[in-house]
Amino acid sequence: MIDIKKLQRDIKISYNKNLKTVEERIKDVASHIQKEWRLNPNELSTDEIKAITSTVLELETDKLHKELELLVAQKEKIEREIERKKELLQENKYKIFDAMETVLDKSDEAALAKLHQVKLQTIDLFDILSEMTESTIISALEKQNDFDINDTLQEAIKELTYETIKEGTLNTLRVRKILSTILQSAIDIAEAESVHARSILEPTIKGLRSGLYLSIDKFKKRLEFIPPEAKHILVEDYDTIIEDLNNSDIIFMQVLQNKAESSNSVVKEIILEIKEDIKLDIQELIRISKETADIMREKFSELAKLAIKKADDALKSKTAKEAKKMGTQILNVAKNAATTAIKTAKEKLNK
Repeated sequence: MIDIKKLQRDIKISYNKNLKTVEERIKDVASHIQKEWRLNPNELSTDEIKAITSTVLELETDKLHKELELLVAQKEKIEREIERKKELLQENKYKIFDAMETVLDKSDEAALAKLHQVKLQTIDLFDILSEMTESTIISALEKQNDFDINDTLQEAIKELTYETIKEGTLNTLRVRKILSTILQSAIDIAEAESVHARSILEPTIKGLRSGLYLSIDKFKKRLEFIPPEAKHILVEDYDTIIEDLNNSDIIFMQVLQNKAESSNSVVKEIILEIKEDIKLDIQELIRISKETADIMREKFSELAKLAIKKADDALKSKTAKEAKKMGTQILNVAKNAATTAIKTAKEKLNK
């Protein structure tokens, strides 16, 4: 029985890096273990192959590993710096809008509303979405005697949902997170204020649906005027966007179902009732999503063909060839394993 650790140490000591190519160095290792350890390369056990391979890989890729670690550390440092700058940028935006607000007459609600609308469109809402939702709902509850809370809260949530979704990418993860964050904030308040639970949840859910509808409609209109360079970006993510558009109603309903399941019994019952009531409204969401997907297919059919050609070219790349080779090898391993298993089973049966 070969001592694996001793074998690995010996390979490290005897490894000849002066030889020009990897093939030469590997052949030298094979020759060395045959001479020194009397190991025939064709008769090595899986553990011995693994030990020799891992040792050679370590020796050959050590420099690259160190370079990669350095690059990863630099990347992480840059990411931290980007995050700090983003926070600073957001803070400066708040300060600027606060300063602009001091110039306006506090009693002029129309002027303040216009400024707040621009602020809503300028700052990054995603970072403060939960807090903004909570503030919106609490403000609506406090002023419910001054106006119809249902219509006003629905409009506010629609606007918040729309402004948050429309500026970013229209992908499943992002949309789901935005919908979930807003709904969870509403649920937290509804559970604390159970008397007003339906008054909070119904306009919130309807506002979410309307905001999502508007975001998809906005994307649909953008497709008509999108510049060529952006088209290429969309083509790279073509299948994902088409799939997400075709599933927008499912994503919305799943968010409602998931949040209902994790809420208390009162809130759960209300959400599930609302979910049933808005089934007809969801048809509008399905319609706009389908129309948008159809326009995208029509507008990007030529670019999609280019993407397919690009994929075909990629199949001829080194990586694709290696994948094909490994696929064949996996099949051979499976075939050998199956043959051995059948042979063993037959031998047992014969006995």
